[in-house]
Amino acid sequence: MSSSLAVLWPAIAAAFLASLVEAVEALTIVLAVATVRGWRPAGLGALAGLAVLVAIVVALGPLLDRVPLHLLQFVIGVLLLLFGMRWLRKAILRSAGVIPLHDEAMAFAAETAELREQARRHEARLDWVAGLTSFKAVLLEGLEVVFIVIALSAGRGRLIAASAGALAACLLVAGAGLVLHRPLARVPENTLKFAVGVMLSAFGVFWTGEGLGVNWPGADFAIVAFAALFLAISGLAVVLARRPKAEVLP
Repeated sequence: MSSSLAVLWPAIAAAFLASLVEAVEALTIVLAVATVRGWRPAGLGALAGLAVLVAIVVALGPLLDRVPLHLLQFVIGVLLLLFGMRWLRKAILRSAGVIPLHDEAMAFAAETAELREQARRHEARLDWVAGLTSFKAVLLEGLEVVFIVIALSAGRGRLIAASAGALAACLLVAGAGLVLHRPLARVPENTLKFAVGVMLSAFGVFWTGEGLGVNWPGADFAIVAFAALFLAISGLAVVLARRPKAEVLP
């Protein structure tokens, strides 16, 4: 029971945090579309994106059961590790000040300006452009959520738990967006990406080893150890990558 909980709650947390980040980014674009063209094209585009995501999940679900367990764990483990390391790399560089932090308010302003420019040029078909923009935002961000949920639950019967974490995050962001009608700029996105990168990388190492037949010491508790190791290494990487402050001239 304790071993199951060791992988259950990290899977829920990773799915929730990753979905929270992706949902915030999708919400920013959908709100930009709604601001420029109204809620009808924004809502229709978002609903179409969700419908395609559901169709993809329904189509892929039965196929996963036909793949040998160890092969599935190995492939998803490698992909999840690469996915997590990509998030972790950007989070480290942002924390070190090498690249700027992601700003949802700035992204909202840029997306709104681009849509308004398109409105001046192609007024007649702007509803299609706006709807397609909302559709692509939901679909692309949602595909990452679907992949993470499937990867976190590969061969372990954790699909419902990981899906619940992802769904809770998406509902939370959607509810906040409907109430506030503005981007969630105060969400500490870089911190969330740092945490998700650590978690996904830890799961990636664990699943890759499982696929290769490795018997990890402590079984599922090894995930916690991997997460702590990635966190420590990432913290050291931030210190090493941090740019020194410019000396003040007398």
